[in-house]
Amino acid sequence: MAGRVLALSALLLSTPLIGAEKLFDFAESKPNETPAGFRSTLSGEGKPGDWKIITDEMPQALPPVFAKIASVNRRPVLAQLARDKTDEHSPLLIYDGEEFRDFKVSTRFKLVDGEVEQMAGIAFRIQDEKNYYYVRASGLGNSFYFFKIVNGLRSQPIGPKIEISRGVWHELAVECKGSEIHASLDGNEVLPTLGDKSFSSGKIGFWTKSDSVSYFADMRITYTPTEKLAQALVRDMINKYPRLKGIRVFARANGDTQPMVIGSNDPAQLGEPATPEVLDVISNGQIYHSKKSGEVTITMPLRDNNGDRIAAVKVIMKAFPGQTEKNALARALPIVKQMEGRVQNAKELLQ
Repeated sequence: MAGRVLALSALLLSTPLIGAEKLFDFAESKPNETPAGFRSTLSGEGKPGDWKIITDEMPQALPPVFAKIASVNRRPVLAQLARDKTDEHSPLLIYDGEEFRDFKVSTRFKLVDGEVEQMAGIAFRIQDEKNYYYVRASGLGNSFYFFKIVNGLRSQPIGPKIEISRGVWHELAVECKGSEIHASLDGNEVLPTLGDKSFSSGKIGFWTKSDSVSYFADMRITYTPTEKLAQALVRDMINKYPRLKGIRVFARANGDTQPMVIGSNDPAQLGEPATPEVLDVISNGQIYHSKKSGEVTITMPLRDNNGDRIAAVKVIMKAFPGQTEKNALARALPIVKQMEGRVQNAKELLQ
């Protein structure tokens, strides 16, 4: 786990969906190592960042109850220590565990050093190293800006000139709901409300620039869990066809080379590896039929809007007397075709 990651659930009062929270305090991360669950990468040019857990003095989140209790203590924090002075050099440390659509993320940060730059920020709705949003604070430039990176090209900055003190802890927060983006510094919403539809969801990570030495702590993500398209397709087909006993969708997820179950009417099956016959369906387009007492199964490809095989679908149906392979396929085919009509590409299945 990434330090101590606390995942909580609470009922949101304004919506019937369940809200969730992840807190990264790095209390259990190993010193001088990158926290587990995070991936170090680079946006732009130069060498990768050097992300490590160190200890630093931090003020308590709440004031002490008694005057004799220290108001600061030494705690594990995340530090970016590389000093590559390349201009278009943005080290990223991305939380790889999940993608987020509607969320609020906050972190405490401290600008420590840097000759060329002293910056710290949050990158969000990350698609890859060349496509994402970020909000950052600059100590040397005394600014708090929002940027968008599309195909490696950076937008014009949006935000005010504002003093960012070096050597003290600040709080940075970003909130996204649909295409609406809010950002605040030390509890004050100093950016105008932004609207952008370039990226509807993505990963979240820490961001710095050039030779900035910056510390981070107490990242908190509060979010609305989203149902992936593969799971929504399964649910809709199960509800529409009462004689279905089950559906499983197999595809590659999160860069894995081995296909697995990414959608199922039985949540316990999610993540199960594909069988050899499923691999044959995805690789060669083969269709499989099997039958046992009371049920019949068709396993066939699911194609994108270009006709390319991107997944396999296992359709499990109640059998009837005289059930043949031909009429079983005739029953399964319209179900898979309806699913295909809602999928443009492989990536969409996981969004």
